[in-house]
Amino acid sequence: MHGTLIPHPEIARRFEDLHPPFASQAAVVEANRCLNCFDAPCTAACPTHIDVPRFIKKIASGNLRGSAVTILEANILGASCSRVCPVAVLCEGACVMHRYNEEPIEIGRLQRHAMDRFYQSGARLPTRGMQERSEKIACIGAGPASLACAAELRLQGFQVTVFDKMPLAGGLNTYGVAEYKLRSVDSLREVELVRSLGVTFEVREIAGEQDLATLEEEFDVIFIGVGLGAMRKLGIPGEDHPKVIDALKFIASYKTGEPISVGSKVVVVGAGNTAIDAANAAKRLGAEEVHILYRREERDISAFDFEYEHAKQEGVQFHWKTAPVAVHHADLTTIECVRVRYGDDGQFLRIPGSEFHLECDLLIPAIGQSALIEFLNKFRDLRLEQGRVMIERSTGQTTNPKYFAGGDCVNGGREVVDAVADGKRAALGIAQVLHSQEAIHA
Repeated sequence: MHGTLIPHPEIARRFEDLHPPFASQAAVVEANRCLNCFDAPCTAACPTHIDVPRFIKKIASGNLRGSAVTILEANILGASCSRVCPVAVLCEGACVMHRYNEEPIEIGRLQRHAMDRFYQSGARLPTRGMQERSEKIACIGAGPASLACAAELRLQGFQVTVFDKMPLAGGLNTYGVAEYKLRSVDSLREVELVRSLGVTFEVREIAGEQDLATLEEEFDVIFIGVGLGAMRKLGIPGEDHPKVIDALKFIASYKTGEPISVGSKVVVVGAGNTAIDAANAAKRLGAEEVHILYRREERDISAFDFEYEHAKQEGVQFHWKTAPVAVHHADLTTIECVRVRYGDDGQFLRIPGSEFHLECDLLIPAIGQSALIEFLNKFRDLRLEQGRVMIERSTGQTTNPKYFAGGDCVNGGREVVDAVADGKRAALGIAQVLHSQEAIHA
Protein backbone atom coordinates (compact mmCIF):
# COMPACT_ATOMS: atom_id res chain seq x y z
CA MET A 1 0.00 0.00 0.00
CA HIS A 2 2.72 2.39 -1.01
CA GLY A 3 1.42 5.29 -2.97
CA THR A 4 2.17 8.74 -4.21
CA LEU A 5 -0.31 10.96 -5.95
CA ILE A 6 0.51 13.82 -8.27
CA PRO A 7 -2.51 16.13 -8.39
CA HIS A 8 -3.70 17.19 -11.81
CA PRO A 9 -2.68 20.83 -12.44
CA GLU A 10 -6.27 21.78 -13.23
CA ILE A 11 -7.46 20.37 -9.90
CA ALA A 12 -4.75 22.31 -8.05
CA ARG A 13 -5.83 25.49 -9.84
CA ARG A 14 -9.54 25.08 -9.15
CA PHE A 15 -9.22 23.90 -5.55
CA GLU A 16 -7.17 26.52 -3.79
CA ASP A 17 -6.99 26.31 0.01
CA LEU A 18 -10.15 27.37 1.78
CA HIS A 19 -8.00 28.84 4.57
CA PRO A 20 -4.58 29.93 3.26
CA PRO A 21 -1.58 29.14 5.48
CA PHE A 22 0.04 31.72 7.71
CA ALA A 23 3.18 33.53 6.62
CA SER A 24 5.91 33.02 9.22
CA GLN A 25 5.71 36.47 10.81
CA ALA A 26 1.90 36.45 10.84
CA ALA A 27 1.99 33.11 12.66
CA VAL A 28 4.25 34.54 15.36
CA VAL A 29 2.00 37.57 15.77
CA GLU A 30 -1.08 35.37 16.10
CA ALA A 31 0.70 33.00 18.51
CA ASN A 32 1.57 35.93 20.76
CA ARG A 33 -2.13 36.74 21.13
CA CYS A 34 -2.62 33.49 23.05
CA LEU A 35 -3.11 33.98 26.80
CA ASN A 36 -1.66 30.52 27.64
CA CYS A 37 -4.61 29.76 29.90
CA PHE A 38 -3.68 27.45 32.76
CA ASP A 39 -6.97 25.55 32.46
CA ALA A 40 -6.85 25.59 28.62
CA PRO A 41 -10.50 25.13 27.59
CA CYS A 42 -9.24 24.73 24.01
CA THR A 43 -7.33 21.60 25.00
CA ALA A 44 -10.36 20.22 26.82
CA ALA A 45 -12.51 20.84 23.72
CA CYS A 46 -10.16 18.86 21.48
CA PRO A 47 -11.10 15.15 21.29
CA THR A 48 -7.38 14.28 21.14
CA HIS A 49 -6.52 16.82 23.88
CA ILE A 50 -3.63 18.49 22.11
CA ASP A 51 -1.80 20.80 24.53
CA VAL A 52 -2.79 23.91 22.60
CA PRO A 53 -1.12 26.59 24.77
CA ARG A 54 2.12 24.62 24.71
CA PHE A 55 2.33 24.20 20.95
CA ILE A 56 1.33 27.82 20.36
CA LYS A 57 3.95 29.09 22.83
CA LYS A 58 6.60 27.13 20.93
CA ILE A 59 5.52 28.84 17.70
CA ALA A 60 5.83 32.22 19.41
CA SER A 61 9.40 31.34 20.48
CA GLY A 62 10.37 30.06 17.02
CA ASN A 63 10.53 26.39 17.99
CA LEU A 64 8.41 25.01 15.15
CA ARG A 65 9.74 21.46 15.40
CA GLY A 66 8.95 21.42 19.12
CA SER A 67 5.49 22.73 18.35
CA ALA A 68 4.87 19.99 15.78
CA VAL A 69 6.12 17.26 18.11
CA THR A 70 3.77 18.52 20.83
CA ILE A 71 0.88 18.20 18.38
CA LEU A 72 1.94 14.77 17.13
CA GLU A 73 2.32 13.37 20.64
CA ALA A 74 -1.42 13.82 21.02
CA ASN A 75 -2.59 13.44 17.41
CA ILE A 76 -0.56 11.64 14.76
CA LEU A 77 -2.85 13.18 12.11
CA GLY A 78 -2.32 16.69 13.42
CA ALA A 79 -1.76 18.06 9.92
CA SER A 80 -5.02 16.83 8.41
CA CYS A 81 -6.99 17.74 11.52
CA SER A 82 -5.63 21.29 11.32
CA ARG A 83 -7.37 21.54 7.96
CA VAL A 84 -10.59 19.57 8.37
CA CYS A 85 -11.53 19.96 12.04
CA PRO A 86 -14.61 22.08 12.74
CA VAL A 87 -12.50 24.33 14.96
CA ALA A 88 -15.34 26.83 15.33
CA VAL A 89 -17.22 24.29 17.44
CA LEU A 90 -14.17 22.68 19.09
CA CYS A 91 -10.93 24.38 20.18
CA GLU A 92 -11.58 27.85 18.76
CA GLY A 93 -15.18 27.70 19.92
CA ALA A 94 -13.89 27.24 23.48
CA CYS A 95 -11.27 30.00 23.27
CA VAL A 96 -11.48 32.47 26.18
CA MET A 97 -11.11 35.37 23.74
CA HIS A 98 -14.85 35.05 23.16
CA ARG A 99 -15.38 36.33 26.71
CA TYR A 100 -13.64 39.58 25.79
CA ASN A 101 -15.56 40.02 22.52
CA GLU A 102 -12.39 39.36 20.56
CA GLU A 103 -11.75 36.94 17.73
CA PRO A 104 -10.59 33.53 18.98
CA ILE A 105 -6.99 32.51 18.45
CA GLU A 106 -6.68 30.88 15.02
CA ILE A 107 -5.65 27.55 16.50
CA GLY A 108 -6.32 25.53 13.36
CA ARG A 109 -4.13 27.70 11.14
CA LEU A 110 -1.38 27.82 13.76
CA GLN A 111 -1.47 24.03 14.01
CA ARG A 112 -1.24 23.80 10.24
CA HIS A 113 1.71 26.22 10.26
CA ALA A 114 3.69 24.03 12.65
CA MET A 115 2.77 20.80 10.85
CA ASP A 116 3.55 22.16 7.37
CA ARG A 117 7.03 23.18 8.52
CA PHE A 118 7.53 19.76 10.10
CA TYR A 119 6.81 17.94 6.84
CA GLN A 120 8.67 20.44 4.68
CA SER A 121 11.80 19.89 6.78
CA GLY A 122 11.62 16.12 6.33
CA ALA A 123 11.60 15.66 10.08
CA ARG A 124 10.84 12.33 11.71
CA LEU A 125 8.91 11.59 14.86
CA PRO A 126 10.89 10.70 18.00
CA THR A 127 10.37 7.02 18.85
CA ARG A 128 10.55 7.26 22.66
CA GLY A 129 13.38 4.73 22.91
CA MET A 130 11.17 2.02 21.41
CA GLN A 131 11.72 -1.52 22.72
CA GLU A 132 10.59 -4.16 20.23
CA ARG A 133 7.86 -6.52 21.34
CA SER A 134 6.75 -9.76 19.71
CA GLU A 135 2.98 -9.28 19.91
CA LYS A 136 1.29 -8.68 16.54
CA ILE A 137 -1.75 -6.49 15.95
CA ALA A 138 -3.81 -6.24 12.77
CA CYS A 139 -5.78 -3.12 11.87
CA ILE A 140 -8.61 -3.65 9.39
CA GLY A 141 -9.09 -0.47 7.40
CA ALA A 142 -6.51 2.24 6.71
CA GLY A 143 -8.48 5.32 7.73
CA PRO A 144 -7.75 7.78 10.54
CA ALA A 145 -8.80 5.46 13.39
CA SER A 146 -6.52 2.64 12.23
CA LEU A 147 -3.64 5.00 11.49
CA ALA A 148 -3.82 6.47 14.99
CA CYS A 149 -4.12 3.03 16.56
CA ALA A 150 -1.22 1.64 14.52
CA ALA A 151 1.08 4.58 15.25
CA GLU A 152 0.54 4.48 19.01
CA LEU A 153 1.04 0.71 19.17
CA ARG A 154 4.17 0.92 17.06
CA LEU A 155 5.58 3.64 19.30
CA GLN A 156 5.20 1.14 22.13
CA GLY A 157 7.15 -1.47 20.17
CA PHE A 158 4.33 -3.75 18.96
CA GLN A 159 4.29 -5.25 15.46
CA VAL A 160 1.43 -3.73 13.48
CA THR A 161 0.00 -4.49 10.03
CA VAL A 162 -2.74 -2.37 8.44
CA PHE A 163 -5.01 -4.01 5.86
CA ASP A 164 -7.16 -2.18 3.33
CA LYS A 165 -8.66 -3.02 -0.05
CA MET A 166 -7.84 0.41 -1.52
CA PRO A 167 -4.48 0.99 -3.25
CA LEU A 168 -3.80 4.13 -1.20
CA ALA A 169 -4.12 4.34 2.58
CA GLY A 170 -5.76 7.17 4.48
CA GLY A 171 -9.43 6.29 4.07
CA LEU A 172 -11.71 9.27 3.60
CA ASN A 173 -8.81 11.66 4.25
CA THR A 174 -7.32 10.47 0.96
CA TYR A 175 -10.48 9.74 -0.99
CA GLY A 176 -13.42 11.59 0.54
CA VAL A 177 -12.57 15.09 1.83
CA ALA A 178 -13.01 18.08 -0.45
CA GLU A 179 -9.69 19.02 -2.05
CA TYR A 180 -9.91 22.65 -0.96
CA LYS A 181 -9.85 21.39 2.66
CA LEU A 182 -7.37 18.53 2.46
CA ARG A 183 -5.35 17.43 -0.54
CA SER A 184 -4.80 13.73 -1.05
CA VAL A 185 -1.04 14.29 -1.16
CA ASP A 186 -1.21 15.80 2.33
CA SER A 187 -3.15 12.81 3.62
CA LEU A 188 -0.59 10.45 2.09
CA ARG A 189 2.36 12.18 3.74
CA GLU A 190 0.76 11.40 7.10
CA VAL A 191 0.45 7.78 6.00
CA GLU A 192 4.17 7.83 5.23
CA LEU A 193 4.91 9.21 8.70
CA VAL A 194 3.05 6.25 10.21
CA ARG A 195 4.89 3.89 7.86
CA SER A 196 8.23 5.39 8.90
CA LEU A 197 7.57 4.20 12.45
CA GLY A 198 7.68 0.62 11.18
CA VAL A 199 3.99 -0.02 10.55
CA THR A 200 3.38 -2.45 7.66
CA PHE A 201 0.65 -1.70 5.11
CA GLU A 202 -0.90 -4.41 2.96
CA VAL A 203 -3.47 -4.10 0.19
CA ARG A 204 -5.86 -6.95 0.95
CA GLU A 205 -9.61 -7.04 1.27
CA ILE A 206 -10.75 -8.69 4.49
CA ALA A 207 -14.22 -9.75 3.41
CA GLY A 208 -15.22 -13.20 4.61
CA GLU A 209 -15.20 -15.38 7.66
CA GLN A 210 -12.18 -17.30 6.39
CA ASP A 211 -10.22 -14.02 6.08
CA LEU A 212 -11.06 -13.22 9.69
CA ALA A 213 -10.16 -16.72 10.85
CA THR A 214 -6.76 -16.37 9.19
CA LEU A 215 -6.16 -13.04 10.92
CA GLU A 216 -7.16 -14.48 14.28
CA GLU A 217 -4.57 -17.22 13.89
CA GLU A 218 -1.81 -14.86 12.85
CA PHE A 219 -2.42 -11.87 15.16
CA ASP A 220 -2.78 -11.49 18.91
CA VAL A 221 -5.29 -8.63 18.68
CA ILE A 222 -7.36 -7.16 15.83
CA PHE A 223 -8.52 -3.54 15.59
CA ILE A 224 -11.63 -2.84 13.53
CA GLY A 225 -11.43 0.55 11.84
CA VAL A 226 -13.54 -0.08 8.76
CA GLY A 227 -15.63 3.07 8.85
CA LEU A 228 -18.99 3.01 7.11
CA GLY A 229 -20.23 1.42 3.90
CA ALA A 230 -21.62 2.67 0.62
CA MET A 231 -23.70 5.80 0.26
CA ARG A 232 -27.43 5.17 0.60
CA LYS A 233 -29.54 4.94 -2.54
CA LEU A 234 -32.34 7.40 -3.21
CA GLY A 235 -34.76 4.62 -4.06
CA ILE A 236 -36.31 6.45 -7.01
CA PRO A 237 -36.84 5.42 -10.64
CA GLY A 238 -33.97 6.18 -12.98
CA GLU A 239 -31.17 6.48 -10.41
CA ASP A 240 -29.19 3.66 -12.04
CA HIS A 241 -28.18 6.02 -14.86
CA PRO A 242 -24.42 6.64 -15.42
CA LYS A 243 -24.95 10.33 -14.74
CA VAL A 244 -26.00 9.54 -11.16
CA ILE A 245 -22.89 9.24 -8.97
CA ASP A 246 -22.85 9.30 -5.19
CA ALA A 247 -20.98 12.05 -3.37
CA LEU A 248 -18.05 9.96 -2.12
CA LYS A 249 -17.37 8.46 -5.55
CA PHE A 250 -17.68 11.91 -7.09
CA ILE A 251 -15.17 13.42 -4.66
CA ALA A 252 -12.76 10.49 -5.01
CA SER A 253 -12.90 10.69 -8.80
CA TYR A 254 -11.61 14.24 -9.00
CA LYS A 255 -9.20 13.89 -6.07
CA THR A 256 -7.37 10.88 -7.49
CA GLY A 257 -7.85 11.24 -11.24
CA GLU A 258 -8.41 13.62 -14.08
CA PRO A 259 -10.86 16.53 -13.87
CA ILE A 260 -14.34 15.21 -14.64
CA SER A 261 -17.06 16.80 -16.73
CA VAL A 262 -19.96 17.90 -14.53
CA GLY A 263 -21.89 19.70 -17.24
CA SER A 264 -23.57 23.00 -16.62
CA LYS A 265 -26.27 21.95 -14.13
CA VAL A 266 -25.74 19.71 -11.11
CA VAL A 267 -28.23 18.56 -8.49
CA VAL A 268 -27.12 17.29 -5.07
CA VAL A 269 -29.53 15.51 -2.72
CA GLY A 270 -28.86 15.98 1.00
CA ALA A 271 -27.60 18.76 3.24
CA GLY A 272 -24.82 17.25 5.33
CA ASN A 273 -21.16 18.21 5.20
CA THR A 274 -20.44 15.70 2.42
CA ALA A 275 -23.30 17.08 0.34
CA ILE A 276 -21.87 20.58 0.78
CA ASP A 277 -18.41 19.34 -0.22
CA ALA A 278 -19.81 17.78 -3.38
CA ALA A 279 -21.85 20.85 -4.28
CA ASN A 280 -18.90 23.21 -3.81
CA ALA A 281 -16.68 20.89 -5.82
CA ALA A 282 -19.19 20.85 -8.67
CA LYS A 283 -19.10 24.65 -8.77
CA ARG A 284 -15.31 24.66 -8.84
CA LEU A 285 -15.29 22.05 -11.59
CA GLY A 286 -17.28 24.38 -13.82
CA ALA A 287 -20.98 23.86 -13.17
CA GLU A 288 -22.97 27.01 -13.86
CA GLU A 289 -25.79 25.97 -11.52
CA VAL A 290 -25.67 23.69 -8.50
CA HIS A 291 -28.89 22.89 -6.65
CA ILE A 292 -29.19 21.16 -3.29
CA LEU A 293 -32.47 19.38 -2.56
CA TYR A 294 -33.36 18.78 1.09
CA ARG A 295 -36.65 17.41 2.32
CA ARG A 296 -36.43 19.13 5.68
CA GLU A 297 -36.19 22.80 6.60
CA GLU A 298 -33.17 25.07 6.61
CA ARG A 299 -32.89 24.86 10.40
CA ASP A 300 -32.60 21.06 10.22
CA ILE A 301 -29.48 20.73 8.08
CA SER A 302 -26.75 18.54 9.55
CA ALA A 303 -23.92 20.49 7.92
CA PHE A 304 -22.03 22.92 10.12
CA ASP A 305 -23.11 26.55 9.85
CA PHE A 306 -19.78 27.62 8.36
CA GLU A 307 -20.07 24.91 5.70
CA TYR A 308 -23.56 26.13 4.79
CA GLU A 309 -22.39 29.74 4.57
CA HIS A 310 -19.45 28.68 2.41
CA ALA A 311 -21.80 26.89 -0.01
CA LYS A 312 -23.93 30.01 -0.36
CA GLN A 313 -20.80 32.03 -1.10
CA GLU A 314 -19.90 29.51 -3.82
CA GLY A 315 -23.31 30.15 -5.39
CA VAL A 316 -25.05 26.90 -4.47
CA GLN A 317 -28.87 27.15 -4.53
CA PHE A 318 -30.91 25.41 -1.82
CA HIS A 319 -34.41 23.97 -2.16
CA TRP A 320 -36.01 23.26 1.23
CA LYS A 321 -38.86 20.81 1.83
CA THR A 322 -38.09 19.30 -1.54
CA ALA A 323 -37.50 15.68 -2.52
CA PRO A 324 -36.56 14.01 -5.82
CA VAL A 325 -39.08 11.43 -7.01
CA ALA A 326 -37.70 10.31 -10.38
CA VAL A 327 -34.85 10.75 -12.85
CA HIS A 328 -35.99 11.25 -16.46
CA HIS A 329 -33.65 10.70 -19.39
CA ALA A 330 -34.20 12.25 -22.77
CA ASP A 331 -31.98 14.59 -24.76
CA LEU A 332 -31.48 16.42 -21.48
CA THR A 333 -31.80 14.73 -18.10
CA THR A 334 -34.29 16.18 -15.66
CA ILE A 335 -34.97 15.50 -12.02
CA GLU A 336 -38.64 15.36 -11.10
CA CYS A 337 -39.11 16.95 -7.69
CA VAL A 338 -41.96 17.53 -5.28
CA ARG A 339 -42.52 19.74 -2.28
CA VAL A 340 -43.11 17.85 0.95
CA ARG A 341 -44.42 18.50 4.43
CA TYR A 342 -44.40 16.68 7.74
CA GLY A 343 -47.44 14.51 8.39
CA ASP A 344 -48.98 14.03 11.85
CA ASP A 345 -47.06 10.75 12.18
CA GLY A 346 -43.76 12.44 11.38
CA GLN A 347 -43.60 11.01 7.86
CA PHE A 348 -43.01 13.14 4.79
CA LEU A 349 -46.05 13.73 2.61
CA ARG A 350 -46.11 15.04 -0.92
CA ILE A 351 -47.92 18.30 -1.48
CA PRO A 352 -50.32 17.70 -4.38
CA GLY A 353 -49.70 19.88 -7.41
CA SER A 354 -46.21 20.95 -6.27
CA GLU A 355 -44.29 18.84 -8.77
CA PHE A 356 -41.60 20.53 -10.85
CA HIS A 357 -38.57 19.54 -12.90
CA LEU A 358 -34.94 20.60 -12.67
CA GLU A 359 -32.65 20.25 -15.67
CA CYS A 360 -29.64 18.24 -14.64
CA ASP A 361 -26.41 17.02 -16.22
CA LEU A 362 -25.23 15.22 -13.08
CA LEU A 363 -27.13 13.99 -10.02
CA ILE A 364 -25.17 13.46 -6.80
CA PRO A 365 -26.94 11.64 -3.93
CA ALA A 366 -25.44 12.50 -0.54
CA ILE A 367 -27.90 11.16 2.01
CA GLY A 368 -25.47 9.35 4.26
CA GLN A 369 -23.53 6.11 4.36
CA SER A 370 -24.94 2.74 5.30
CA ALA A 371 -23.49 0.68 8.14
CA LEU A 372 -21.43 -2.39 7.25
CA ILE A 373 -23.85 -4.69 9.06
CA GLU A 374 -23.41 -7.70 6.78
CA PHE A 375 -19.63 -7.55 7.13
CA LEU A 376 -19.60 -6.83 10.86
CA ASN A 377 -21.91 -9.76 11.50
CA LYS A 378 -19.11 -12.04 10.28
CA PHE A 379 -17.05 -11.26 13.39
CA ARG A 380 -17.48 -13.77 16.19
CA ASP A 381 -19.30 -12.61 19.32
CA LEU A 382 -19.38 -8.98 18.22
CA ARG A 383 -22.31 -7.01 19.58
CA LEU A 384 -23.92 -4.47 17.27
CA GLU A 385 -26.60 -1.89 17.97
CA GLN A 386 -28.20 -0.03 15.05
CA GLY A 387 -25.27 -1.09 12.89
CA ARG A 388 -22.61 0.23 15.30
CA VAL A 389 -19.97 -1.85 17.03
CA MET A 390 -20.46 -1.77 20.79
CA ILE A 391 -17.27 -1.14 22.77
CA GLU A 392 -16.07 -0.37 26.26
CA ARG A 393 -15.59 3.37 25.85
CA SER A 394 -12.51 3.67 28.03
CA THR A 395 -10.56 0.97 26.17
CA GLY A 396 -12.19 0.41 22.77
CA GLN A 397 -12.56 -3.31 23.50
CA THR A 398 -15.55 -5.06 21.94
CA THR A 399 -17.65 -7.90 23.37
CA ASN A 400 -15.08 -10.25 21.81
CA PRO A 401 -11.89 -9.68 23.88
CA LYS A 402 -9.67 -10.26 20.83
CA TYR A 403 -11.22 -7.36 18.97
CA PHE A 404 -11.06 -3.61 19.55
CA ALA A 405 -12.78 -0.98 17.40
CA GLY A 406 -12.99 2.74 16.75
CA GLY A 407 -13.95 5.40 14.26
CA ASP A 408 -17.11 5.64 12.19
CA CYS A 409 -18.05 1.96 12.61
CA VAL A 410 -18.39 2.77 16.33
CA ASN A 411 -19.55 6.38 16.42
CA GLY A 412 -21.78 6.27 13.33
CA GLY A 413 -19.87 8.93 11.41
CA ARG A 414 -18.23 11.85 13.18
CA GLU A 415 -15.12 13.95 12.59
CA VAL A 416 -11.58 12.87 11.68
CA VAL A 417 -10.37 14.00 15.08
CA ASP A 418 -12.94 11.76 16.79
CA ALA A 419 -11.67 8.78 14.81
CA VAL A 420 -8.09 9.60 15.80
CA ALA A 421 -9.10 9.81 19.45
CA ASP A 422 -10.89 6.46 19.17
CA GLY A 423 -7.89 4.81 17.53
CA LYS A 424 -5.40 6.04 20.09
CA ARG A 425 -7.70 5.12 22.99
CA ALA A 426 -8.02 1.60 21.59
CA ALA A 427 -4.25 1.34 21.16
CA LEU A 428 -3.74 2.16 24.83
CA GLY A 429 -6.41 -0.41 25.70
CA ILE A 430 -4.71 -3.04 23.55
CA ALA A 431 -1.32 -2.29 25.11
CA GLN A 432 -2.80 -2.60 28.59
CA VAL A 433 -4.28 -6.02 27.78
CA LEU A 434 -1.06 -7.30 26.25
CA HIS A 435 1.04 -6.01 29.15
CA SER A 436 -1.35 -7.70 31.57
CA GLN A 437 -1.06 -10.99 29.71
CA GLU A 438 2.71 -10.67 29.80
CA ALA A 439 2.63 -10.10 33.57
CA ILE A 440 0.44 -13.19 34.09
CA HIS A 441 2.80 -15.40 32.11
CA ALA A 442 5.99 -13.91 33.57
